Amino acid sequence: MIGRAPLALAALAALALLATAAFLALNLRGDIGFALELRGARLLALVCVGVSIATSTIVFQTVTGNRILTPSVMGLDALYGFVQIGLVFALGGLGFATLDPRMKFAGETALMTAMALALFLPMLRARLDMTLMLLSGVVLGVLLRSLSSLLARVIDPNDFAIASGASFASFNAVRGDLLAVASLMTIAACVVVWRARHVLDVLALGQDASTALGVDWRRTVAGLLALVAALVAVSTALVGPMVFVGLLVVALAERVVNTRRHAVLLPAAALTAIVVLVGGQATLQHGLGGASALAIVVEFAGGLLFLALLFAESRRR
Repeated sequence: MIGRAPLALAALAALALLATAAFLALNLRGDIGFALELRGARLLALVCVGVSIATSTIVFQTVTGNRILTPSVMGLDALYGFVQIGLVFALGGLGFATLDPRMKFAGETALMTAMALALFLPMLRARLDMTLMLLSGVVLGVLLRSLSSLLARVIDPNDFAIASGASFASFNAVRGDLLAVASLMTIAACVVVWRARHVLDVLALGQDASTALGVDWRRTVAGLLALVAALVAVSTALVGPMVFVGLLVVALAERVVNTRRHAVLLPAAALTAIVVLVGGQATLQHGLGGASALAIVVEFAGGLLFLALLFAESRRR
């Protein structure tokens, strides 16, 4: 680590601990044991989702060589919404509500992983075909949203309300058994990414340079993209789609540590995600009385940052 990176990581860790303490302790009353258990489950969901999104975004940006893309932009949110309304259309509102959450979680994770790999792996041809991947993701997202809109017009309004509620990111109704599985999958994927942190530094140099330095580019990138797909699928199936969170936390972390070295950026982005999600939830829930949903606020800020990065990139050219 060089420069200000150690101090920046220490500051982010302190902020993450402060946000965690505020989330657990503010306005704590009544049955303290029950309240802490409930808040602990939500805290674990926030940390799991934040770490998985931050890690997958960094790996995806490194592999693609583009710092304004996130894997969620590729239409996974549209697929998740289509799955929800499709299940409601096929089973009805009552049937959807009685689905085994574990089977639903496993099916959604497998489906979104398969879709992500179908979009990502064609990049492993002779050259990195970003245009084809982006167009495929955009077209598929438009198709799925159109199909969702069609189904929304023919189902019962009450069933539509159920499907709509399930299609938005929420940390208020996370099952403990699903959270345990998602946490284990996230930890395993993050350990693999951390062990590959130096390889990621080489991959950031580009395909030709990394191949010349002895990296098996195709095999390495295929494995990393599989991990990205799994991380995004797990976080989306656990709480719902959050498109711009990864872009927001990675951009903030990079500004704080002032380096793209993965040994620094990976923990910095994870800590930034915890600060943003846990601190934001504590502020909204305990400071503002739940005046808004965390996903809406964070996605709005991330969308503005995405537009700003696009504008800055266009000015450079």
